[in-house]
Amino acid sequence: MFKYPKVNYIGNKEKIAKWICDQFPSDAKTLFDAFSGGCSLSYEAKFKGFEVYTNDILKINYHIAKALIQNNSTVLSKEDVETIFSGEPFEGFMFKNYSEVFFFPEECKELDLYRANIEKLDSEIKKSIAFALMRRTMIRKMPYSRFNINWEKIKQLRDEEYSYEKYKRKRAYHNESFKHHFLQNVNDYNNAIFNNSKNNVAYNDDIFNLLDHVKADIIYLDPPYTGTMNNYFGFYGLIDDYISMSKTAPFQNNFIDRKTVSSLFDKLFSKLSNFKYWYLSYNNSSFPTKDELLYLLNKYSSNVKVVERKHNYKITGKERKEVNKEYLFIVENQFKEENKERKYATTEL
Repeated sequence: MFKYPKVNYIGNKEKIAKWICDQFPSDAKTLFDAFSGGCSLSYEAKFKGFEVYTNDILKINYHIAKALIQNNSTVLSKEDVETIFSGEPFEGFMFKNYSEVFFFPEECKELDLYRANIEKLDSEIKKSIAFALMRRTMIRKMPYSRFNINWEKIKQLRDEEYSYEKYKRKRAYHNESFKHHFLQNVNDYNNAIFNNSKNNVAYNDDIFNLLDHVKADIIYLDPPYTGTMNNYFGFYGLIDDYISMSKTAPFQNNFIDRKTVSSLFDKLFSKLSNFKYWYLSYNNSSFPTKDELLYLLNKYSSNVKVVERKHNYKITGKERKEVNKEYLFIVENQFKEENKERKYATTEL
């Protein structure tokens, strides 16, 4: 059996991907994962035989999807890995922009070398696998696995003696080399690649640019949860900079502003006519509330229900873990007749 590799993505649905996919109707054959993130849901859907289309505005998430979802057979060979790690580190984009910001200067020089060498790989799919693995290596060296920590805190937490004294953990893996982490994970990523005999496709665009062009039986929506840790550009934008070798700008339509998120959801729901079934993941700590989302969804269909279950996120405190619930809004797309009674059901699992 194929296994989703370690991606370390905040908000990842790995633990509940099977539960979500088990809710999908039997007549559905195609799925559009519109905010694919770390691709755990897409991976489960691919395994279940769906033809899967993914999209994410972050370049690195597109490369994860290209490596694990669109890709059916290509893997990195021993020679490919040797190519990535050959040569001498040099002072490039990462050294000039991120030395003593997220990594030590020598580490940034190494990253510049590996980025240049990835371009030497002989296929775009191999480059995507390499980017996904480099993301994993960079995350492993980063305290809290996200790139919105200041340098003084990073240095403090990478000090193994301090970490042990303060937290009783040395966190030695933060100080292992990029190559060490890459080699530790390359077989898991290669072994995760499989062919489900479908034409799976990865996209990298603003969701509103794709809704008129992508057609599928199901659209799965897992946008950032407003009011929680949800700044994905802040968490992972550095890796987009690494891929493009330039400073990238925060994206629009990010679903993180409480002032605009309700109107953004309304706009999104109004443009989903290409999809028979809509599935929306959200949780009880987020904004809009469950009732507000139900109000918006009922503008576009009279067949809306919610299933829910407990789901703990690693980044939440102990108290919140006890009360966290994951909502799955399920909509069968049918525009309402005027004055038609609006109904919805809530089921707790």
